[in-house]
Amino acid sequence: MAVLVDQNTRLLVQGIGTEGANHMRRSIAYGTNVVAAIHPRRGGEQQDGVPIFTTVDHAVRDTGANVSIIFVPAPGAADAILEATAAKIPLVVCITEGIPVLDMVTVKRALLGSGTTLIGPNCPGVITPGTKTRVGIMPGDVFLPGGVGVVSRSGTLVYEVVAQLTDLGIGQSTCIGVGGDPIIGTRQVEAIRMLNEDPGTKAIVMVGEIGGSAEQEAAVYIKEKVKKPVVAFIAGATAPAGRRMGHAGAIISGEDGKAENKKAALRAAGAYVSDSPAEIGSTMKRALQERGLL
Repeated sequence: MAVLVDQNTRLLVQGIGTEGANHMRRSIAYGTNVVAAIHPRRGGEQQDGVPIFTTVDHAVRDTGANVSIIFVPAPGAADAILEATAAKIPLVVCITEGIPVLDMVTVKRALLGSGTTLIGPNCPGVITPGTKTRVGIMPGDVFLPGGVGVVSRSGTLVYEVVAQLTDLGIGQSTCIGVGGDPIIGTRQVEAIRMLNEDPGTKAIVMVGEIGGSAEQEAAVYIKEKVKKPVVAFIAGATAPAGRRMGHAGAIISGEDGKAENKKAALRAAGAYVSDSPAEIGSTMKRALQERGLL
C-alpha cells in the first residue's frame, strides 16, 4: 500500500528547463510513468520521448495526467500551482524554493475546496519505493520497499533517514518531504494522518525542525489517534533564537518554536524521540522490536 503516489500515477512535469528535464529523466529511469511536460514555447515537441504541451489543461485532457511536479522558478511558481489546481490535478508537488509569501497566501486560498493536494513548496517530493514511483528530487537508489512511512520538513534528512533504515533492512512505504517554507500546502500532521490510515504503513518517522508549532500539532494527533510506533527527530536544537537556520520556516520565535518544547510534546504523545540524526534508524529498529513488528 502507499499514499499520494503509486503505480497509477501519471506524472506531468511543469517547468521543463535544465533541472526539470534532469529530474524527469531520473524519475523515468526509476520507473515512474511520466506522460507530459510543460513549456510555454515548446508545445508539440518532445523531451526524452515525453510530449510537451503549452498548458496544463491541454496536457491533462490529452494524457490523463493526475500528478504534477513543479520546477518553475519562484516568481512564476505560484501561477504554476494555480494552473494545475484549475486543471483539477489531484496532487501537485512543488519543488521550487523561495516563493513569495503573499503569493502562497493566494495559493492557499485557491486550494480550499479545490480537490487538489499540494506538497511543498521547497520540498524534495514524494516517493513510494514499492511501486517505483518518484515524484521529486530524491535519490531513488537509497530506498527500499517496506512498511515505514517517513515525513520530513528537511529534504536532506529524508535521504539520511532512509539510508539508515535501508542499511538496517527496514523498508519504506511512502516518504514525504512536506517542505521548509513558512507557508506549505500539506502540514506534517496531515501527512502523518495519511500514513496512519494506510494499512501498508506499520511505523512512522517524523523529522521536524525548530520554528512554528507544526510538531506540537502533530504530537496532539499522534497521542489521540496513532497506535503505530512513531520515531521523531527535531533538527536545529543548537540554533540561536531569532536566527533563521536553513529553511525560511526554521526560526525560533516564541516558546513553541524551541526544539526542547517540541521534543517534550512528542515524548508526552508516546513517540520515540531521537536526540541525534545518526540514531534515527537504530531508534526505529528498537521501536519495531519492542512492538513485535521486527
